[in-house]
Amino acid sequence: MSLSAPDATDRVEQLILLTDRLTELIAMEAQAFEQHRPQDAAVHIEETSKLANIYRHESARVRANPGLIATAPRDLRAKLIRSTEAFDAVLARQGRALEAAKTVTEGLVRAIADEVATQRASTANYGPGARVNAPVAVATSITLNKRA
Repeated sequence: MSLSAPDATDRVEQLILLTDRLTELIAMEAQAFEQHRPQDAAVHIEETSKLANIYRHESARVRANPGLIATAPRDLRAKLIRSTEAFDAVLARQGRALEAAKTVTEGLVRAIADEVATQRASTANYGPGARVNAPVAVATSITLNKRA
C-alpha cells in the first residue's frame, strides 16, 4: 500500500499526517511500557503495523526519488522534517522502554528458574546413610498469566 498523491504538496501533507499519527501511536506504546502495562500497547498494534509499513515504503520511495517532494513549499517540507525528528525521538524513547521491559522480564524468568532449581536441590533423604540427591535436569514448563 502506498500514498496516492497528485502532486508534491499533497504527498508531503500526507507524509506529515502519517508521521504524526505514527508518532502518536508509538508514544502511547512507549508510555504503556514505561508504566509496566504492556497489554495496553497491544490495543493499536494493527494500526501501528499498517502505518509503519506504509511509512517504510514511502520513505524508501522518497529516498530513491527526492523529486517526489522537491516542488512542495519549503515551509511544508520543513514541517515534514520536524515531524520526522519527533518520530525519531519517540522511536528512541520506545526503544529504551522496550529494553527496560526486556531486562525486567529476563530478570523475572531468571529468578523463577533459580528458585525452581533451589527447590529441587534441597530435597534430601532421611535415615542411615542419608545423602542429598543430585539434581536431575528435567524440563519444566512454567505458565505465566498474560496480565503479569
